[in-house]
Amino acid sequence: MRIRTEIAVVGSGAGGATVAKELAGRGKDVLIVERGPYVSNIGTQRAGLGFYDRCGLRTSKEGIIVYRTLMVGGTTVVSCGSGVRVLEKELKDSGLDLAPEFEETEKELGVRPLAERLIGPGSRLIMDAANRLGFEMRPMPKFIDPEKCVSCGRCVLGCKTGAKWTTLNFVNEALQKGARIITRVEVRSVVSHKGRAVGLVGAGPEGKIRIYADRIILAAGGISSPVILKRSGIENAGKKLFTDLFNVTYGIYRKKDINLWNEPSMAALSTKHMQSKGFIMAPFIDVPLVLRGTMSKRRQIKNFRHNNLLGIMVKTKDESAGKITTKERFEKLVTPEDHKKLDEGAGMAKDILMEAGVKKKDIILTKPRGAHPGGSAAIGEVVDKDLETEIRDLYVCDASVLPTSPGAPPIVTIVALAKKLAKKLAGGMEQEQNV
Repeated sequence: MRIRTEIAVVGSGAGGATVAKELAGRGKDVLIVERGPYVSNIGTQRAGLGFYDRCGLRTSKEGIIVYRTLMVGGTTVVSCGSGVRVLEKELKDSGLDLAPEFEETEKELGVRPLAERLIGPGSRLIMDAANRLGFEMRPMPKFIDPEKCVSCGRCVLGCKTGAKWTTLNFVNEALQKGARIITRVEVRSVVSHKGRAVGLVGAGPEGKIRIYADRIILAAGGISSPVILKRSGIENAGKKLFTDLFNVTYGIYRKKDINLWNEPSMAALSTKHMQSKGFIMAPFIDVPLVLRGTMSKRRQIKNFRHNNLLGIMVKTKDESAGKITTKERFEKLVTPEDHKKLDEGAGMAKDILMEAGVKKKDIILTKPRGAHPGGSAAIGEVVDKDLETEIRDLYVCDASVLPTSPGAPPIVTIVALAKKLAKKLAGGMEQEQNV
């Protein structure tokens, strides 16, 4: 199969769907190439086994689970809907002032602190206990419509009510404006001629696919984008991988059922120690099927019910110490500095749980995991401040380009980056047409 387009966008997550929507809205011929399928069955544990990569058990060489999804909408479909700005200063120092794009993004996504009525009893217990201890925990900024949210707690399995914004909204908008999409197509490499990108080679259900394009934007995520770059001759891609390592400290609240599982995920946020210690804290509980697998086999909470658990996630700015191979395998070591952050945060989480009424003997810590792979095609390393690679007309726009671990959900920042890139590309193409 051969396809011709003006702009090819690989991936439909926060970066890809945004740049596709923006450019289609400016009258450009856009083709979205998505590795995964459209998924309509969301919101259940069984469905999640299908769209999470390797059923949520994708691990590094060292055994660290790193979550990602392969589907139209990418991981925005299973995000917690948290709309925080991250790396604003670091990106500005790299030559990317995103202030207008941040404002535009927050307005378009409807970012606002989670409504008080949606902060359930479990999150409230944690937030009040944290504030009594001076941790300054407040409602999390969210791109969740409070009128549609039913507090089902299934954010990480997909939002059935449509309360949570995802890039499915942007994909549909792009299609309405004339863009095209092909799904279940894995891009293998970029074709270049005389130092300029001219197309893509991939494979789908019907065999080999060649796509010819004037501009190519890779937005396949922090693991896949660098793999495509490496296969295309950009050898320094795939280094300095971070994953925003996190753990969850759990405790049994024996006074009454609180059922944190039936509350919006990460309803509150403490950033008090982000600058000084490199981590945030937020109420969180794992999917029931996942919970025991994330605990140490040497010590698990026994005889507990899921609706008796309180959990606090500690998400860290981990070191960019991982790397990715052309076979899409990756290394991710938890360094001594990473362990220090995770352990210090878990200690604070333990204090908060005990302040909330959990007994010390009923507290346990999960193993470290990763949720936001990135840094593997970083600005200043693999792309320039315009997100262009050494191959002309080949751009990257996803978490790969982030210069360092944000230690917090990066969706708002990636959308802002994509808006900035779309403006640049549209302006440049219009200038070419006028020459």
